[in-house]
Amino acid sequence: MSLQALWLLIEGQPGQWLNGLALFFALAGAWLLLATRIREQHASARLLAGSELNELADEAYACDEPTLRLNQFFYRFGYACLASALLLSWFSTQL
Repeated sequence: MSLQALWLLIEGQPGQWLNGLALFFALAGAWLLLATRIREQHASARLLAGSELNELADEAYACDEPTLRLNQFFYRFGYACLASALLLSWFSTQL
């Protein structure tokens, strides 16, 4: 398919293309939030199963600052993806 024919398809139905992009952002953001939550649960389960006391496990997890910052970034980015998907979806209904 030539580039001109592809462009004509995009110009013909811009609302559907924006809605498809919104769906992609929503799936990516939801997957990122879910994967981050599962990773946090696995890390805490691994600490508790390591035959340590609960207090030591909580302290060890709380002291891991780079992991906490990375999880925070993933949560923020995931929520930003969901918000942009919502905005794109709303915008696509106006076209």
